[in-house]
Amino acid sequence: MATQDRDALVDWTAFSQARTELGANFVRILGYFHEDGVKSLERIEDAMRGNNAAALVIPAHTLKGEAHQFGAEPLAECAEAIEAIARQCVENRYEPSEALEHVVRLRPLFNATLALLEREANPLVERRPAFGRRAG
Repeated sequence: MATQDRDALVDWTAFSQARTELGANFVRILGYFHEDGVKSLERIEDAMRGNNAAALVIPAHTLKGEAHQFGAEPLAECAEAIEAIARQCVENRYEPSEALEHVVRLRPLFNATLALLEREANPLVERRPAFGRRAG
């Protein structure tokens, strides 16, 4: 994957900060993000199929917060859009059809982002030295 694509999906500064703050718990918490994210996706897709705006709110909110934690801003923004539309639909008592385009984007975005995060978190992945530094 091109660096530009990687950088478009993840704010690596935020990712590094989360890694530092979480320390030894980082990999475990990233694993929870994986598990919770898959569950949130399923709940969002089920709610969308059922035109149930109220059922969209909590899983979208959860996914948004967890994505922010790891610097996955495009994923967080997509989940946030679903949450905002769903809340507005609940308030106005109409179906969440406006959220469909975001829901369709969500799973591929989640999968691509998660693959990057997990690859970067893997201690066995060979890292390229930072610009201006010698490998060694």
